[in-house]
Amino acid sequence: MDRDHENIPHHFICPISLQIMKDPVTVATGITYDRDSIQRWQSHRQNNTCPVTNQPLPTAADFTPNHNLRRLIQSWSFSDQVPAKEPSSQMKVMVVNLIKNLNNLPDMKLKSLKSLEDLAFGNENNIRVLLKEVGVVRAMITVVVSCYQNREIVGLKEALGVLYRVRFTQDDTRSVLSKHGRIISSLTWVLNLDACDETKKEKETYLVKSHLITGFENGEIGDKDAASGEIPGSRKYKSDDTKTSMKLHAIVLLKDILHEAKSLVLERLDSDFFKTMVLILRHRESNNLEHGIKEVLHVMLTTCSWPRNCSMMIDSGAVFELVELELGSPEKDITELIMGVLFHLCSSADGRAQLLDHAAGIAMITKRIAKVSQKVDERALMIISLISKFSGTDGVLKEMMKVGTVEKLCMVLQVNGLHSYSREKAREVLKRHSNVWKDSPCLDVTLLTRYPN
Repeated sequence: MDRDHENIPHHFICPISLQIMKDPVTVATGITYDRDSIQRWQSHRQNNTCPVTNQPLPTAADFTPNHNLRRLIQSWSFSDQVPAKEPSSQMKVMVVNLIKNLNNLPDMKLKSLKSLEDLAFGNENNIRVLLKEVGVVRAMITVVVSCYQNREIVGLKEALGVLYRVRFTQDDTRSVLSKHGRIISSLTWVLNLDACDETKKEKETYLVKSHLITGFENGEIGDKDAASGEIPGSRKYKSDDTKTSMKLHAIVLLKDILHEAKSLVLERLDSDFFKTMVLILRHRESNNLEHGIKEVLHVMLTTCSWPRNCSMMIDSGAVFELVELELGSPEKDITELIMGVLFHLCSSADGRAQLLDHAAGIAMITKRIAKVSQKVDERALMIISLISKFSGTDGVLKEMMKVGTVEKLCMVLQVNGLHSYSREKAREVLKRHSNVWKDSPCLDVTLLTRYPN
């Protein structure tokens, strides 16, 4: 029998799990929780406060079974399935208290951030909705910007994790950019943490402490190792893993923010921002950031519509890195993004020059035609058209003959539909240089007659 959310008595719901309680127990503050939930709350992250009232709880478990409530729940729950309950007022109070604790001493601040991160990474979507409603986005942005301004990373991983799970809406983005103008610089700083010498020692100390706590709670680290402050055989691995997750979250958040940003924001990006994007492409394997490449390419495609941004990308070596990335034969959507960015960059003389300086530049563009998708075909042909029109020296035209560009153009001309965009682009390029390419075996007399110079 189905029940509406409103029909579930609110006192049947555990304030932590938001599920109907199976074994309700009352703690010293008078609040009732499901036993399993409150035990996990106390053991995980070493929380010794009541989630709802934020008052201290006894160190030893002091739970009073609520037998009356348990019988009521069992009597009421005659159905095998009960729909999830919207977040209760008690849960809202708990989350608000956690946000307020961010202004307290560092230890309390870090514990609150870890608790918010646990909630955000849970399976309940309604909890993430609640987190947004009570202002967690604004609070986490404040933490990230503060870390950037003070060049510290304590709590940074947790704040980024919460933002990554909660994400931004269009309204969130506008609000964030209007009130926190440094958020883009802050996220860019996260991506450059390896280059910040002043944070290195602090970062290592924080990461070790964080992993010691987690490892001890999970039973992976014993009392002796926890007391010594050493993580047996795994310190570097876990530190690198945490670094990578912070950077991946920062990349995704940058993509979300810039996708919804207004022109004025995109026009004010600086050269350091684009240098960072290119460095991620260059060192993607050594930094374990392969999973963030798509987001970086989205950022580049969103921002490269402005000539100033294109120039900064080119100066940062973007063309070379994009060609190198494509030579690794990535998946289809990655190739489409690469070709989209390359088209914008090759609209300038410097961008075309960088492409031509790469030994495999023209060959790579040529090879992708008729191999991936129509979108790739169109962008590849636009790039070839730009090169042939504005950079078509004798050497470049001979290279096009050598690497099979002319052959591909003839194939497109013959295979694609009569009025297709790709066919018209191929026709345009062949017609432009038919005198130079007339000896090509694929460019027969019929084609030359049809498209005279």
